[in-house]
Amino acid sequence: MVLRHRIPRRAFLFAASSVAALAGLFERGAAQIKPSGRKTTMSAHDFTFPAIDGGDLPLKAWAGKPVLVVNTASFCGFTPQYRELEAIWRKYKERGFVVLGVPSNDFGQQEPGKAAEIKQFCETFDVSFPLADKQVVVGAKAHPFYKWIVAELGETGAPRWNFHKYLIAPDGTLAGAWPSSVKPDAPAITREIEALLAKG
Repeated sequence: MVLRHRIPRRAFLFAASSVAALAGLFERGAAQIKPSGRKTTMSAHDFTFPAIDGGDLPLKAWAGKPVLVVNTASFCGFTPQYRELEAIWRKYKERGFVVLGVPSNDFGQQEPGKAAEIKQFCETFDVSFPLADKQVVVGAKAHPFYKWIVAELGETGAPRWNFHKYLIAPDGTLAGAWPSSVKPDAPAITREIEALLAKG
């Protein structure tokens, strides 16, 4: 007989925050990765994510709008960044800006739940921006969008932990990338968002 033990959420988050701290040390000194010209003939608009509540989320549906794509997890030390993601979504969405959360269990197994559990957890942060169904974001089985990211930026541009951020320009090109340690509402990111919105 297999015994299953549920880890108290507080203990889980404490352990997760410790792992995130280590991830932060690994990323220390990492800054925005600026794309240096297109490496492929594809754009972000060529890719589609399955939505967490069914249906599809084709990135081409947001053509003409800047989109921040973030791989997320429920039990990570960076999970409170959901608050900043929701805040910038609410601040800029009327001007066309989109946040897309992509839950993933790739780092520290910090997104173990199924779609309904993930969605319910996100409600604790009042998340209202679009969420994809859980995806693989690194390695051979990564979602094609993330394989495209690596083709554009090289292996160092792949997500290194939960809450890695990619800003897609209105034309579908990659405008920038930031590691987990850079908060979504950091000036380095919001300046880029505002610049893209100003070009309109």
